[in-house]
Amino acid sequence: MSGPAGSPVPQDIPYRFDRTHETADVVGTWSALEPGEESGVTVGVAGRLMLLRKQGKAAFGELRDASGVVQLFARAVVTARFEEFVKLNLGDWIGATGEVIRTRRGELSVLVTEWVLLAGARRNFGDKWHGVSDVETRYRQREVDLWANERSRQLLQMRSDVVRHMRRRLWEQGFVEVETPLLHPIAGGATARPFVTHHNTFDTDFYLRVAPELYLKRLVVGGFDKVFEIGRSFRNEGISPRHNPEFTTLELYQAYADYNDTMVVFEELVAGLALDVLGTTKLTYGGRDLDLTTPWRRATMSELVAEATGFALDVRSPRQELVKVASEVGIEVEAGWGPGKILLEIYEKTTETGLWGPVFVIDYPAEVSPLARRHRDGPDLVERYEPVVAGRELGNGFTELIDPDDQRARFEEQAAKARAGDDEESAVVDEDYLRALEYGLPPTSGFGLGVDRLLMLLGDVANIREVIAFPTLRPDRG
Repeated sequence: MSGPAGSPVPQDIPYRFDRTHETADVVGTWSALEPGEESGVTVGVAGRLMLLRKQGKAAFGELRDASGVVQLFARAVVTARFEEFVKLNLGDWIGATGEVIRTRRGELSVLVTEWVLLAGARRNFGDKWHGVSDVETRYRQREVDLWANERSRQLLQMRSDVVRHMRRRLWEQGFVEVETPLLHPIAGGATARPFVTHHNTFDTDFYLRVAPELYLKRLVVGGFDKVFEIGRSFRNEGISPRHNPEFTTLELYQAYADYNDTMVVFEELVAGLALDVLGTTKLTYGGRDLDLTTPWRRATMSELVAEATGFALDVRSPRQELVKVASEVGIEVEAGWGPGKILLEIYEKTTETGLWGPVFVIDYPAEVSPLARRHRDGPDLVERYEPVVAGRELGNGFTELIDPDDQRARFEEQAAKARAGDDEESAVVDEDYLRALEYGLPPTSGFGLGVDRLLMLLGDVANIREVIAFPTLRPDRG
């Protein structure tokens, strides 16, 4: 029996197919065949039928699998069920068995003797094979996009390669990979608006984690010198070319280290990953040259603001002076902002996007850094850095705050802001984490690295949705 376009009905579909070679193996192994030459070797290949054209008693198809493409050559005199073969739909999955040859016209091919339908394409791909350009179709029907756009497949393959090499490099340095909870009783570890969910058995609200930081540092208290986690975090905030509500980070912590040490770990990791997947630390992003070769520049926030604007400002500048400059650059200062918050807003408005880098922006105001240790040169600053590459931050790191009394005071300050209406702050003091600090956290430094943003950089793409297999989209109400 047959279904649409002559395809067998579903009950005729086999449970497996004996594939002996991927298409790339066929191309690589028999690339030296001369026109008209036969290999004498029979192979089994499988994939989607991308193109199909009939020429009299012969037909030519393009079979694509995850590794590449090979031509199928069917002849009425040798191919089983030839008339059914030429009626296959574009997009059908098939398995084909035959000898590897090179046609007289020079095309390396599998001369099909036997074939079987593995899955019928009930939806017609049509001209989608020539590239899907509609953005909504590309992201909402990613399974179509991946077959239609080679670039989409390359980016997701790069994602896998980057994460694999990231793990390898960290393991080689003695870091232990761990897993921490996604469901948090308190929305802590970063300043962000959380997603809220409810646990029925406990009849309690939980929060999807905004960062794994506090749990990872508790593992350092527990005796792990070097830990890391690669995983998802969630922030209930806006969507933009640089932001997706669920995103992937690498978070890493190292005992007995300060922020100078982990800056070296960060830059060497990123430069090493560029070498692993691109073969070079010198790349192009958005049409501009970018050199990730280490060491990267270190510069304070105040220094960079002065370079960009000409204003000599720092966290100790009089508040009225900071307010005046903020107003001149188009920032409306809120009553509760201190000098540190105003300076940060000026930096982000005037300076950050103009930094091509790579550069570590160091020494942030303590006011905007509740988990970082105060700077050894003064309490108004903390030992914190953000690596900025191509005008955007790639991560965040610092010398960790280890004093439980100072940490409690900063948590209480965050809770006060939350009670005053700041929905990015936690209204609850994390007593579990404070108790862990009271057991003693040795001098420690750590960082978070945005995996999605790193992939945007290495893949030379401007939108985060290009490097996420299934980005968050507005629900399709149609």
